[in-house]
Amino acid sequence: MKLQLVRIGNSRGIRIPKPVLEQCRLRDAVELQVEEDRLVILPGRRLREGWEEAFRAAGPPHDDELLIGGLPASAFDQAEWKW
Repeated sequence: MKLQLVRIGNSRGIRIPKPVLEQCRLRDAVELQVEEDRLVILPGRRLREGWEEAFRAAGPPHDDELLIGGLPASAFDQAEWKW
C-alpha cells in the first residue's frame, strides 16, 4: 500500500486507512520505533498496563513489614504551630 506524506506544520505525516487501524488495533495513542531503516508503529500501551501482574508477582501482602519503625518526634514536630 502506498501512501502520500502530508505536511503537518514543519513535520510530515500519513493518513492510515480505517481498516488498517482496526486490523492493527491502533487507537488514539501509538508507540513509534525506528528499527534499522524501518518505521514501526505499535499500539500504545494502556495506562498502568501490567501493574496487576507485577503486584501479584511481588507476593502475598501478609509478609509485608515496615522497614523503618516509628521515629521519635523532633523539636520541629513538637513545636506549636502559629498561623
